[in-house]
Amino acid sequence: MGVEREFIDQFAALHRAAYGCAFAVVGIRADAEDIAQEALARALVRWQKVREYGRAWVARVATNLALDHVRRLARRSTQHEQPHADAMWDQRQDLVDALRALPGRQREAVVLRFVVDLPEAEVALAMGCSVGTVKSSTSRGLAGLRTRLGVGWTVE
Repeated sequence: MGVEREFIDQFAALHRAAYGCAFAVVGIRADAEDIAQEALARALVRWQKVREYGRAWVARVATNLALDHVRRLARRSTQHEQPHADAMWDQRQDLVDALRALPGRQREAVVLRFVVDLPEAEVALAMGCSVGTVKSSTSRGLAGLRTRLGVGWTVE
């Protein structure tokens, strides 16, 4: 099967992963869709190299793009009035800040396990590590999020 055909066959699952990660971070459907499209475009160009762990790769790229997007919004909001001054936006920003504060491996493990909902074995393949490393990175990442966000933090 050709590389492009393989990508097309997996497109729906790849899009769900990319959009889900992007929306979890940015919380705005149109922005999440733009981010997902960019992640998928990047995946198509690199599909030959990343196809073995394509869904995890797309999720990681979409998450990174979404974090960059939120950083740009935060920079603009310091220059202008905050674009989304409501409690949900504040919670989402708190989560993004907490995720950014985690070491890269922990952040990647948490996002791939709980945002993309990949099994530990797929996360290990995508991260190039053992399942045990995924488990410990996830555990440490969740502990870091709990510490940073506090006990009373909830997502509505």
